[in-house]
Amino acid sequence: MADKNDEFLKKLLSTFRVEAEVHLQAIGSGLLALERTPLAEQSATIVETIFRAAHSLKGAARAVNLTQVEAVCRSLENVFSAIKDRRVVISSPLIDLLLQATDALGGLLAVEEDTAGTRKSPSATLIRQLDDVLIRPLPEFAVTGAAPQFAQPRGNEPGATGSRVAMHSPSATSGPAFATVRVSAEKLNSVMRQVEELLLPSLAAGQRAKELSEATATLSIWKKQRFQIQPELRIVKSELRNSPENSGSSRRANELSRLLRYLEGEQIHMKLLEDQLVRLQHAAERDQRALASMTDRLRHDVKEMQLLPFSSLLKTLPRFSRELAREQGKRLELMIHGGELEIDRRILEEMKDPLIHLVRNCIDHGIEQPGVRVSKGKPSQGTITLACSPKDSSTAEVLVADDGAGIDISMVKAAARKLGLVSSEEAEQLGEAEAAALAFQSGVTTSPIITDISGHGLGLAIVREKVERLGGSVIVKSSPNAGTTFHILLPLTLANSRGVLVHAGGQLFVIPSTSVERVVRIPNKEIRTVENRATVLVDEQPVSLVWLSDVLELPRQIAAAEPMNSVTAVVLGSGLARVAFLVEEILGEQEVLVKALARPLIRVRNISGASVLGSGRLVPVLNVADLLESAVKRPAAAPAFGSQLPDTNDEITKKRAILVVEDSITSRILLKNILESAGYQVRTAVDGIDGYTMLKAGAFDLIVSDVEMPRMDGFDLTAQIRADKHFTELPVVLVTALESRQQRERGIDVGANAYIVKSSFDQSNLLEVIRRLVGTSS
Repeated sequence: MADKNDEFLKKLLSTFRVEAEVHLQAIGSGLLALERTPLAEQSATIVETIFRAAHSLKGAARAVNLTQVEAVCRSLENVFSAIKDRRVVISSPLIDLLLQATDALGGLLAVEEDTAGTRKSPSATLIRQLDDVLIRPLPEFAVTGAAPQFAQPRGNEPGATGSRVAMHSPSATSGPAFATVRVSAEKLNSVMRQVEELLLPSLAAGQRAKELSEATATLSIWKKQRFQIQPELRIVKSELRNSPENSGSSRRANELSRLLRYLEGEQIHMKLLEDQLVRLQHAAERDQRALASMTDRLRHDVKEMQLLPFSSLLKTLPRFSRELAREQGKRLELMIHGGELEIDRRILEEMKDPLIHLVRNCIDHGIEQPGVRVSKGKPSQGTITLACSPKDSSTAEVLVADDGAGIDISMVKAAARKLGLVSSEEAEQLGEAEAAALAFQSGVTTSPIITDISGHGLGLAIVREKVERLGGSVIVKSSPNAGTTFHILLPLTLANSRGVLVHAGGQLFVIPSTSVERVVRIPNKEIRTVENRATVLVDEQPVSLVWLSDVLELPRQIAAAEPMNSVTAVVLGSGLARVAFLVEEILGEQEVLVKALARPLIRVRNISGASVLGSGRLVPVLNVADLLESAVKRPAAAPAFGSQLPDTNDEITKKRAILVVEDSITSRILLKNILESAGYQVRTAVDGIDGYTMLKAGAFDLIVSDVEMPRMDGFDLTAQIRADKHFTELPVVLVTALESRQQRERGIDVGANAYIVKSSFDQSNLLEVIRRLVGTSS
């Protein structure tokens, strides 16, 4: 019985701590809001909220027999009651005292029980001070019968400095109330990991369905070849029957007859096998679609459970910025926008330290002293803005901005030169954006001295490392005397990501899609040498061009005997860095489950993890930040493209690339054979979503698509292609059984270049249309 009681008490205390944390957060936030709210009506609402929180915490502490917590809560409750009854004037020293009491409560909850089962007592002095507020006013306190108001500090007193916090987000109390259940983060993480693992059998099921499709196609080819020898078999059979020398019962004649009978019966077995394979293929595809659909829905729901509002990350920042500003004698207003945007809880946890570093940097390096700001024509009170907004469906942008002095670019360059990061000549050639980016290098600081707050040159380096580890990027923009803004791009979730599969150095790698700006096919004649480095223009901007295999220190697999007049490159970007990496082949884009490396491979240069494909193959996932850094650090050398990329004046065949999007395997194989026979390079996709995914990951000259397909039909595919600025000029040919005038007009409306009806299909007509749109295959 004692064991059961002990277990129950542990669970009860665990529940109490969760409840206490909520109440303490409400009290702390309420006190900071009370300090910046001068209107009596608004302050009365805040006082009522924190009074109720203290009262509830006192009752909960009594229920679990935590007498010391109860004692502090009782003193707090008495003070809040006096404020509520309009008997005490609110001032910064009083807020400081109440915040100290809140911290003391947090400390009480954090300490472990001693062997006697009691807890360490809080500061008796602090409790006495709280009780003395009602007996005799402390400095800056006053007993009054008026409504709650601020004791406004004078400009030359310490209370004149500090910070205010302004939250700009929808009220948390608006809208209907929903039932909620508390679940530990550990359990939620466990469920998330198991749900993520479902991606592997889903990918494997897709791979099995693909292999069955390939087996069916192979059997179909075999059946056609078998059918082609049927005339010869009939001739042999006829000769065997009519030949006089075989009219008897010779052994050879019997063996030939038996062989012919087997070959005749083989057709029946091939038909049965083909029918069985087709049934298995359709069943596998059906099961794979069902598994994928259920897995996607389940993963989506669990991802939603992981989401928390951005404001939950900012609980400590108002208090932190208030105290740091007061320590430095500065006045500060902290503005927060977009707190309602929901982001993966794990990302928010990882971003706590980076945001604290950035806010500290803004206060210490950015915001000037009140007198200095006034001399510059600025308000004496500085402003730091935290804003979070959606960038796209999978990315959020976090802005941390101040209106301070800005970054001294010359000091950053000097610090970088001192550390040997850049030479004097390189520093002079850097633009402001590139020079400001040096502040993220470890050891670079503009602080003249090292303190416990700044001067170590580690804060911004930690920010960049954390952000890039999460799959994001950070850049800084600054203007003298106008302030500094940090732009941070973060994924909304840490769950499965999409990756582009590439061949480099004869091996397969995955590149996270979030860092892939585009895939380009580059004619050799467009490759230039700038400062002894290969360079190509992307969006009219010069971008370094390197072999991915060289960066990974692998041998190139393209021999000189394989002439090419163009190469394929993946343009990767992170922050201000952009590099085009040449690869041997791009196999497409797909969803991948990234697994972190285990000991002793926790930190491997250029590798961030590994992924298992549907085929069961283990593939390394590349670390884009490392790749960009490795590419930049490679010694400049004249690009020896001559041996790998032959002279463009050679008379060689250049195949046009065509993507065929068709859900029917029969039609897909037919179109592929027609186009390949005409000399085109052909890739196939099974529906619109698969086609659009391959289009983004590859380089194609034309799309041939069916209209009626599952998930995304040809009309929607064409409309999505036309909506993408990168594919607005890409020719699209619709080949379909829909021949009504309305369907033709719809094809024209969505932007198709040609509309061919299958009932009157003629391969010469299709080839003629393609030749008009993209020319011949050579």
